[in-house]
Amino acid sequence: MKSDRDLVTLFQRYPESGQYFATIFCRYGQVLYTLISASTRSPAQADYLFAHTWDCIYNEMRSLDLAANPRLSLQSWLVNIAAIMINRTNLPPTEDIQYSLADTPPVFWCYLSQAIKLLPGNLRLVLLLSQTFHWSNTRIAAYLQAEGEPVSANDVQNLLAKAFQTLESLLPEDVRDIYLVRSSLA
Repeated sequence: MKSDRDLVTLFQRYPESGQYFATIFCRYGQVLYTLISASTRSPAQADYLFAHTWDCIYNEMRSLDLAANPRLSLQSWLVNIAAIMINRTNLPPTEDIQYSLADTPPVFWCYLSQAIKLLPGNLRLVLLLSQTFHWSNTRIAAYLQAEGEPVSANDVQNLLAKAFQTLESLLPEDVRDIYLVRSSLA
């Protein structure tokens, strides 16, 4: 079993691998969820804040130097981040929260967010309009045409397929193995 310090070092050295962050999440996720859920008014707000806290942890841990302060443990650092998030995050009303912890676990969300940022702009735009705003291919094509892009609804469908394929390829292989359902033909 790897120490917390080893896991942080491995997470920083091997960003193409999700296993170290996933292990830290498995080790400390329940502790942080308990802290966060005790400080929110609803389970939806707790889930939302929990995911945002892990997103913050994911980004801040890239430069975390536990060796600089030998008395600082990963657990105390994580609890401190959670406390900061609890005190500084303005939570939206429960009815406005679209996040589902069951559908998108925090580790997957962190790596998915990173992958989305790496998508080329045109693929990211088409994916956003389709998946976030639920626009039809026809509406996306009309928008792109109005912006000077000569595309049809069929072209949009092809762009979406390419966006999903590219997005999946940008996820670490172990994250894909953990979180994406694969169908196998036997």
